[in-house]
Amino acid sequence: MNDKQEKKSIASFDEVRSLIDELPGPDVQSRSAAQERESQLTKPRGALGKLEKIVEWLASWQGQYPPHINHPRTVVFAANHGIAKRGVSAFPSSVTAQMVQNFISGGAAVNQLCRVFDSDLRVYELGLDQPTRDFTEGPAMTEAECAHAMAYGMMAVEPGLDVLCLGEMGIGNTTSASAISLALFGGTAEEWVGNGTGISAKTRNKKVKIVEQSCELHSNTGGDPLHIFAALGGLELAAISGAILAARLARLPVVLDGFACSVAAAVLFAVKPDTIEHCLVSHCSAEPGHRKLLQHIDKEPLLDLGMRLGEGSGATLALGILRPALECHLGMATFTAAGIDTAVSLDK
Repeated sequence: MNDKQEKKSIASFDEVRSLIDELPGPDVQSRSAAQERESQLTKPRGALGKLEKIVEWLASWQGQYPPHINHPRTVVFAANHGIAKRGVSAFPSSVTAQMVQNFISGGAAVNQLCRVFDSDLRVYELGLDQPTRDFTEGPAMTEAECAHAMAYGMMAVEPGLDVLCLGEMGIGNTTSASAISLALFGGTAEEWVGNGTGISAKTRNKKVKIVEQSCELHSNTGGDPLHIFAALGGLELAAISGAILAARLARLPVVLDGFACSVAAAVLFAVKPDTIEHCLVSHCSAEPGHRKLLQHIDKEPLLDLGMRLGEGSGATLALGILRPALECHLGMATFTAAGIDTAVSLDK
């Protein structure tokens, strides 16, 4: 992390809010350059649809034209949740550490996707032997703990990266994500809660009640997004939020994974909506709350494949769309170079 970013380290929610107010906006000149070339390529205007917008997005948030994807990185944050002891998952909390070892040994789905799409994988553990507190009994984190986890996430953004794919691993985190979503955007617990790791109908009913009761317990947050985050969130989710902020400072476009990852971004959106403009959502999870959440934060996913794995799998898979979009933009001939006459339209 460069000197400028070091000075932006955060230790409190007031510092988080101050940082959000100082974040740089898109590079309009770079975006205009992308639009100008796009208008000259040998195809009807808009014929490549979202692929054209992806290139504009890359240029805007890398702050350069042409943009490039030479060194993408997939970052997975892993932590444990106290709520897991309530039996809200099909797996025990010990699986979080076991999956981290699977990432390290190269045996997870995200390892294979990183290999295919040439993304550099990094896994960061946040005290796997020290889970957050059970938020049915009290706040999951203190303000200081949440801010510290966000600061830790910021350190994952290093010089030389050009796209950051974010993911998470933490048994119980869809329960946390559902509770945060309900507290931030309203509705009912039934609408936000899904099957997570493949739980039974009975366990899902218990999960719905836990989410509902926990939001009632922590209704004293006054609707403040960051205090809601501390009360109902997780360390890995806070780290994702921090990485999103650091990426914005470093002019690094972010690709978000599924439901839990998107919730970490939604907290920042709730503080100030344009905070996550540099974030693209890779896919719509099979978790029912994810589609609802994306509507609230005004994000359209690139893919909808029924995935619900987490671990940055969808975010990494999206590189298979980002790279071709950029190759078409940079590699196609212009009408002038190809000697194609555009002066007369045959559509009369």
